[in-house]
Formats: sequence, C-alpha cells, structure tokens
Amino acid sequence: MLGLDPDPAALWPVALESIPEEGEPAERAGAAVELHCRAVIEAAGPACVAVKLQLACFERLGVPGWRALPAIRDAARRQGLLVIADGKRGDVPVSAAAYAQALVGETPTPFGAVPGLRADAFTANPLLGSDALGPLVNSAVAEGAGCFVLVRTSNPGAAEVQDAELGGEPLHERLAGMVDELGRPHIGESGLSCVGAVTGATRPGLLARLRQLMPHSIFLLPGVGAQGGRVEDLGAAFAPHPAAGLATASRSIVDAHRERGGDPAEAAASAAEDLRAAAWAV
Repeated sequence: MLGLDPDPAALWPVALESIPEEGEPAERAGAAVELHCRAVIEAAGPACVAVKLQLACFERLGVPGWRALPAIRDAARRQGLLVIADGKRGDVPVSAAAYAQALVGETPTPFGAVPGLRADAFTANPLLGSDALGPLVNSAVAEGAGCFVLVRTSNPGAAEVQDAELGGEPLHERLAGMVDELGRPHIGESGLSCVGAVTGATRPGLLARLRQLMPHSIFLLPGVGAQGGRVEDLGAAFAPHPAAGLATASRSIVDAHRERGGDPAEAAASAAEDLRAAAWAV
C-alpha cells in the first residue's frame, strides 16, 4: 500500500512546474501537493492495492489542503485503488459520530446532506474505550467501509504505553481483544472483518500473537522501508487470507529517487514493484 504524507518542502519537481509565482502560500502549496500526490499515484499505483492519506499532512495547509483530498482520492480510485484516511480519530461518542461522517459518510443538514471525504477506510484511536469506537465502527459498517483500530503502532515510543502491563497482559493484547470483539459481528464471506487493526511492521515478533488474538482482522502494517520494517518478516499477518495484511510504505517509495537516482516517477514505480514482489513471496 502506498502511503502519502507529502512534505511541501520536498515535492517532486513536476508538482512545481505549473504553480503560479504569485498568490497565497497556502493555495499554492495545496495545489502543488495535489499535483505531487497525483503524480506519485500514477507512477506507483499499478503496484499497489490502496493509498493511505496521512490527514495531518493536508490539514496543516488549511482549507487548500482539505480541498486537495477529494481530487487525490479520485485519482487513486481511477487507478483502482482503495483510499484509507489516516487520522487516528477517537473521541466521546457524539464526536466520534461526527468524525465518521467527515471520513466515510455524510452530514444531514436543513439544506441537504453534506458529503464527507468518502474514504474506503480510516484509522481510529481506541483509548477512550469501546463506547467511543462504537459510532466509528457502526458508520463504517453502514457505509461499506473499514475501521482500523490502533493496537501496536510502529513508532519506537509505542512501547511506553502499548506494551505496559494491564491486568497481567500487555495493553496491546487488551486492545486486540477489543478489536476482535467489535469485529466478529461483521465478518464477511472471506472470513475477514471490516474492523481491522494497526499493527506496526517494525515489531514483527508480535504479529503471531496478535494474529492469534484477532484471527478475522485485516492488519494495517505501517513502517515498511524508512522506519526499518521488512515485508519479508510479516508472514504471520497474512496467515488467514492473502488480503489479511496491508503493508504500507511511504518515504521508501516516494523518495526512492534519492537513493536510486534518476527520475522520481521511475524510481517510485520500481520501488513499489520491488515491495509488491516481496509481499507475494511471503
């Protein structure tokens, strides 16, 4: 899966060529980020099954950043790719429901319904408990979308909290149990649920146990490439089904030209193909 977390200071040259020299910085940056992401999708998309949009990288540009998201979503879908909104949302139930409307649904108003991003899936923070996750999961089910709950993330500091003991078990195992419970009523014909789990590729030694605890969940596996995760180490995630794991690479694809040299699009396409081949070999 292709991760898109665009840095406005490190865009592909093609994204800057048609941007006017004058205008508001946010507008120009938003337009450049959109062109950059569309170019990356065109280059690397054929080797991927989905794109993961890191919402923070668009939100920091204000309205122009949000405006770019639907165009990038549409570019991904034209390539036949699923779209995952990575915002790690989580709040009290009424706010969680609003997040779900913004990400996968629509908001009813006296003036008509206002569509949200209409992503195919999103990431969610479980630390407010199952009552806060409920509206997110329910909306995902209603919209035919997916919800990936944070269980064991890829960053080094995750161990401070997610590996802490809680009642004789690591917190990430308690969260895994919550994901399994929420997801069991929503298992499809494939044997997989629309309630998945974020399980970082940087800790592959945990995957076998997490798979045991969540046999029906799709694992979203960030951290491949720049963070040190290796597709070759992720076999346990794919055990129940070929679609049970989504390995995510961002910088190692988008910035592949910095290491490989040559045209950014060609380098990204090659890097994405290499990762796809590695995944099929697992």
